[in-house]
Amino acid sequence: MNKENTQLDIMLIDELPERSMAMEKLLTNLGHRIVARASAGDDLSKMVSRFLPDIIIVDMDSPDRDTLEQMQSIRDDRPRPIVMFTNDDDSQTIKKAVKAGVTAYIVDGLQPNRVVPIMETAIARFNEFQTIKDELDKTKNTLEERKLIERAKGIVMKQSDYDEESAYKAMQKIAMSRNMKLVELARSIIAAAALLT
Repeated sequence: MNKENTQLDIMLIDELPERSMAMEKLLTNLGHRIVARASAGDDLSKMVSRFLPDIIIVDMDSPDRDTLEQMQSIRDDRPRPIVMFTNDDDSQTIKKAVKAGVTAYIVDGLQPNRVVPIMETAIARFNEFQTIKDELDKTKNTLEERKLIERAKGIVMKQSDYDEESAYKAMQKIAMSRNMKLVELARSIIAAAALLT
């Protein structure tokens, strides 16, 4: 992120209007745009869905359970980098916040000269985490698909007296002729076999 030419859409969450205004002024002076202002009692997940911020900045003395649950909901439904400025240095609170999806947990308040590096670090960490998560999801899906194909191939071998290679080639041929993915055919074969047992 280059602060000179990258404008971020930011959602601010703060209980104190004067503190929120100071943060807003600082961020807009840096060239960013505040797309939403909220307090912990608002439906934060709904607001994220509506305003689609690039980053969420939370400024509160101590994150309560409801706020952390809302952060977790955001993480699950519409993941975003979340920076939390707080005075709470309790290790359990920090662990809960990170588990809930907070990307950067900053204790002892906000210093204007630290905002940009903190935001850049949070975004970089978030992007790195999302890349790893996407790769893991893809690997998991590939393994699941392979298991289904192997299971379907076993059913074809049992019912048709094919060897493993012949069963696989037969499945490939059928999938191609029906213009479907091999895993979709495998699901159909498994479902049909379940009906017949």
